[in-house]
Amino acid sequence: MDQLTDSAYYILLSLLLPRHGYGLMSYIEELTGGEVVIGPATAYTLIKKLQDNGCILLAYDDAQDRRKTYRITEKGKNLVRKETERRKRMANHGDLAWHAAMEDTDNG
Repeated sequence: MDQLTDSAYYILLSLLLPRHGYGLMSYIEELTGGEVVIGPATAYTLIKKLQDNGCILLAYDDAQDRRKTYRITEKGKNLVRKETERRKRMANHGDLAWHAAMEDTDNG
């Protein structure tokens, strides 16, 4: 997992604090102002994949209310930190390309 999908990225961000599945979906929607909505099928598929890759762990399993709480691992923190930096660089590249295109349009 060198690069994350948008959904996996947001799940790892949401787990910087321990959360259960519904809590992380709600947090992502709140964090993004409703721009990103992750449904249960996507969330739980990615939770399983992120667990298998050692990026998150099951922190607490409350069988009475059927909630499983997850937390990010150091590996997951390093990955999401690198991914945040990569995405910042990508956004900067986009800004540079737009700026260059606008200058070229103005000069041409």
